[in-house]
Amino acid sequence: MIEPQNPVRRALRHLLSTRTEAERAFPAATLAAIGEAIAAGERMHRGEVRLIVEKALPLSAAWSGVTNRQRALALFADYGIWDTEENCGVLIYVNLAEHKVDIVADRGIDRRIDAATWQAVCATLTQGFARGDFHGATLAAVGQVNDLLRRHFPANGGRANELPDQPLML
Repeated sequence: MIEPQNPVRRALRHLLSTRTEAERAFPAATLAAIGEAIAAGERMHRGEVRLIVEKALPLSAAWSGVTNRQRALALFADYGIWDTEENCGVLIYVNLAEHKVDIVADRGIDRRIDAATWQAVCATLTQGFARGDFHGATLAAVGQVNDLLRRHFPANGGRANELPDQPLML
């Protein structure tokens, strides 16, 4: 049986997470490389990929027990990742304070790519992060997402870029 997390301990972990730690894990050069990988992939498929890295949950969310999945779903909505012409948005969400990742795919994509496949992409991230390889693991995961989208949603001519390619650091 998994014990519930102590809300005080969890809130403190999020409160004490720093921007410096996040920037060390994802420096400007890594963010630029990820943005380029997303842009290159989107030229090969019709999906819209967005990476959001959050150093920590807002204190109220950490205290009230918001799960990583709940936060990813909220950000998916807040940043309009669901609002693409073909319902083809994909959010890769990284919560640094909890060392967790989640992927949320819009309904157009979710019909074709199963949860186990997304979990394998999440494993690429978490295993790489555990080794301290944020740069390589994130690029590998973005590559996996691009490959999946290219296979299921190949490009069919020019189209507008509907979401920013640059990762968002919160």
